Parts: sequence; structure tokens; C-alpha cells
Amino acid sequence: MSQDPPQTRAMLRKDGFTFKQFFVAHDRCAMKVGTDGVLLGAWAPVAGARRILDIGCGSGLIALMLAQRTSHQVLLDAVELEASAASQAQENAQASPWADRITIHHQDIVSWSDQCEKRYSLIVSNPPFFAPGTASGSTERDNARSTTSLDHPTLLRCAAQLIEEEGIFCVVLPEDAGESLIPLALAEGWHLRYRYDVAAYAQRPPNRLVLGFSPTAGETLLERLAIRDEDKSYSADWLSLVSDFYLFR
Repeated sequence: MSQDPPQTRAMLRKDGFTFKQFFVAHDRCAMKVGTDGVLLGAWAPVAGARRILDIGCGSGLIALMLAQRTSHQVLLDAVELEASAASQAQENAQASPWADRITIHHQDIVSWSDQCEKRYSLIVSNPPFFAPGTASGSTERDNARSTTSLDHPTLLRCAAQLIEEEGIFCVVLPEDAGESLIPLALAEGWHLRYRYDVAAYAQRPPNRLVLGFSPTAGETLLERLAIRDEDKSYSADWLSLVSDFYLFR
């Protein structure tokens, strides 16, 4: 049985999710608003960011969160392959307080990165991670979840084309997929600068990794977060992380 407080359940509607400063409609998106996207949007290091890119933006959730966390001078691009999701992301962005700062692009990231002349100080992605053939019964959801639509070596190469020299490229992945991505990224010339181990409960091993890579070498910041305490209530660290977004804070 869910242990979420009534306010948490009230935030989630069939057609979308209500945050403090914006609403994300997701009824036309294969991937709904979820913990992974919220985690990346709340955590990504935005200090000093001038231009931000969201690869595979889905409903536009992460781009909206990053717009809330940054100044009016920061511009955000968000690229989405699926037409219905890109259309909904555009509507979500236009309905938000940051409509003039977020641009949604309905395009394949490979062709878009080949054409793009911009460089970004922060790139984020909540990328596909299931191996091809893992079916859910929905073609759109399978495309969004499966690496058939965007494998990780291709994602790394696209990000490398678009990142500034001192920029940061951040992803959120299941723990095993994240561990597999690290050596791939290092082999492509990336340097691991952030590693955020996220566990569902305190005293349990992490089931998610949030990773930050840069073309520039430097110290790796290691952190850990448990979303819930052992009594299944939200942890103080998680509540602090999402306090600017969730209605129950």
C-alpha cells in the first residue's frame, strides 16, 4: 500500500502532474512523469550554466525543472523523437512561466546534433536503457525505453559534439546500466565528475545512478541519497532536494 501523504497523491492526475510552479501534462507521452526525471531535474548542477540541452525530453519535465532553477538569461533546448511527446512538451513549455526560454525540437538527436552549431554548458538526459526486445505492449513506450531508439555510445557521441569544454553532461540510469555506461564514457574521452548513488530505502544498495561527465578532467564528487527511510517515509534529504517542486513541501 502506498505510504505517500494525501498531498502527494493529489499532485498526480491521470493526465499529468502538478508541481508548485507548473503543470506537466503527460497523457500523450509514452513515459510518464516519474522519480528518475524529477531526480535529474532537481539535482543537475546548474550553477554557471548559460545554455542547457535536454536530450529525449519526453513531456518536457526536466527542461521545465531546470528553467525554474535558473535565471531568465539561461536558454534551454529540448529534443524529442516521438511526435506526440514533442507536441505535448511544446504545450507544457508554452503554458509554463518560462515559455520564452524553452524551445522544443521534434527531431532525431543524431541528425539534430550534426546540424546544431550551438554548444551547451549543461546537457541532461533520462535516456533509454532496456535492451532491444524488452516489450511492454506499446510501441511508443518501447521506443522510449529501449536502446534501439538511442543506444548509449550514440548518446555519448552526440553529447560530445554539443558540450562546451568545461560543460557537464548528466544522465540518470538504473544502477547496472549506469555502471556499464561509465567505462564507455571514459573510453570516449569523458571524465566522471559527479556520481550520485540513489537508493529507494536507507540501508539498501543503490538502484539508480545519476552521473555527470565532462570533457575536462577534475575531481569526482561522490554522493549518496536514500529516497525513503526504513519506515517508508520520505527521507529528509529527498524532501530537501524536491522542496522547490513538490506540493507537500
